[in-house]
Amino acid sequence: MTELHLWLRHEIRPTERRTPIVPSDARRLVDSGATVTVEESPQRIHPVEEYEAAGCRIAPAGSWTSAPATAVVTGLKELPPEPAELTHRHLYFGHAYKGQPGAGDLLRRFAAGGGALLDLEYLVDDSGRRLAAFGFWAGYLGAALAVLQQRGRLTAPLTPTTKDELDRLLRPAAGDEEFTALVIGALGRSGRGARLALLTAGVQATAWDVAETRDLDRRALLAHDVLVNAVLATTPVPPFLRPQDLDAPDRRLRTVCDVTVDVGSPLNVLPVYDRVTDWTAPVRRLREDPPLDLIAIDNLPSLLPRESSADFSSALTPLLLAFGTDPAWDRCLDRFHEALRELGLDKEEPKDA
Repeated sequence: MTELHLWLRHEIRPTERRTPIVPSDARRLVDSGATVTVEESPQRIHPVEEYEAAGCRIAPAGSWTSAPATAVVTGLKELPPEPAELTHRHLYFGHAYKGQPGAGDLLRRFAAGGGALLDLEYLVDDSGRRLAAFGFWAGYLGAALAVLQQRGRLTAPLTPTTKDELDRLLRPAAGDEEFTALVIGALGRSGRGARLALLTAGVQATAWDVAETRDLDRRALLAHDVLVNAVLATTPVPPFLRPQDLDAPDRRLRTVCDVTVDVGSPLNVLPVYDRVTDWTAPVRRLREDPPLDLIAIDNLPSLLPRESSADFSSALTPLLLAFGTDPAWDRCLDRFHEALRELGLDKEEPKDA
């Protein structure tokens, strides 16, 4: 592998417990010749001592701003609003290529500082398939929360747990009423996770994918009690659920979980809400009569931080071991420069990954 310095940053979001690199994989990277610096973090599922034992360097939280220029700053969710100029290469989910709120401002920060966004969502193979994703666990958690809400057993605030404990809560209990569920995007990672959670809850979900949404039967959609949306749209498609559908007189739908959470994007297939929900208030009431509840949390897998981090890290680490040589990194960087060009910000030749 090329000489690599990874700088694992502390996540500024208080509810973000995951990590893209677990200690055992950090050891693999160090043994391969990479330098791995890990920032202290009070909330990361793995304490910093485990990384130190794996041969990593330790740094204070937020010190990535003064990291060596060659370091690849690695994280998962949003950056703090400062510095205004981003000079490093950053590896994380930037959510900046679909016209999301704040996307242009973020890209301008990279353009101003000469840094680059290596967006994990666009780290793909030559067919466009994502190579490292939290999708399965996002789908699993999304469906699980929808089940608990439908059964009146969802409590707030949400707290991280384990899969065994979550499955215990999901299993049907005496007196639970039966309900129907629909998973859209059922064949993808998130959809598979959602269907498995529903099966654990004793529910055999209706499964829709591309074939069923090409000419969507909205009346059939509204005839289900629970909807889990696991579709990550990459091109505009007609929305699955529209504001007027919420007032349909024959609507049976009571609980919606939007796993994808593309709110604010023109690619949003559920344009019936304008803000996400969170761990403190996981459910938002969209209609009162009959009731319709929405769950739209954009870091669902952090509720199972150990399991989801281990899966993600196992997929990402081989790519990090081939950093700068695997063509997936070139594709990732090309997408960043394409986004800059769309805003008229790309003034230089792309850097090597």
